[in-house]
Amino acid sequence: MKTAVIVALTLAGLIPAGGLLFFGKQSLTTVVVPPMEFIAENVVILVIDGPRYTETFGAENMKYIPNFRDSLLPQATFFEDFSNNGSTFTNAGHASITTGRYQKVENSGLEAPKYPSIFQYYMRQRKRNYNDAWIITSKGKLDILANSAYDGWTNQDMARTWCGPEGEGYGYGNDPYTMEITDSVIKNFHPRLLLVNLLEVDVNGHGKNWEGYIKGIQSTDQQALQLWNMIQSDPIYKDKTALFITNDHGRHCDGHKDGFVSHGGGCKCCRKISLVALGPDFKKGRVVSEPYELIDIAATAAEILGINMSLSKGRFMTDLVFDKE
Repeated sequence: MKTAVIVALTLAGLIPAGGLLFFGKQSLTTVVVPPMEFIAENVVILVIDGPRYTETFGAENMKYIPNFRDSLLPQATFFEDFSNNGSTFTNAGHASITTGRYQKVENSGLEAPKYPSIFQYYMRQRKRNYNDAWIITSKGKLDILANSAYDGWTNQDMARTWCGPEGEGYGYGNDPYTMEITDSVIKNFHPRLLLVNLLEVDVNGHGKNWEGYIKGIQSTDQQALQLWNMIQSDPIYKDKTALFITNDHGRHCDGHKDGFVSHGGGCKCCRKISLVALGPDFKKGRVVSEPYELIDIAATAAEILGINMSLSKGRFMTDLVFDKE
């Protein structure tokens, strides 16, 4: 499905003569956004849970993520100034990705996001069938991403979920098995909107296991390429799918609290994360230095899918598709 970009309605609520007004962390910027149609018909979001930037794209020669460095980045747009500017805990970070709103969400999995998600907007506005939106996560507590506490949305228009080791919303699973489930869902259902979470990095960090933490970064580097290869080898998804690869949060800086072991709060290493975006509409081999943030993923995915997330506070990431004047 193709859709025109109408960014002003979701960003500022007005279209001034000569362009759109973006209100963000930086000074007011006028950006001329001509109408366009997207080739991508599907959106996949991969969340690699909790690596620090210093061990991923900030490491010397990206030594722990060779698949990103050598295979994915040449095909992608990379955002080098990308942040979680809200709560830097797992459930809140994921809720920011899916709702386009920063919010505090209880981290145990007992509280649904406060705002409707892109999955709910998509199912309601596009009137899609049950298998067109999926959430697949190694962490069972992220089953809450399918729901919302917002009036009129609770238990409505929910995505299908496979969360945790048995897919029942409990416990912590195994990333390789999560990838097997993802492969099966793609082959059997071809959801138009899919989110996948991988936990190995975060779990080993909390376990004070530096070697396991690094191994987790190396494993998820392989799994990110595996997912892109799944997409590009599937005749329905190939060259029709946008893939966003990001994190929910980083971890404490060395010397701050317990360092890589934990996260939460506003330290710069918890906030600084990464975004790699691949797809038929996106620039290849581009590095974007303009600041963007976690809530912008939902806004951008919504434009691709042709839906209006009226409660989102994110902005469309124009650097994915347009050249600077």
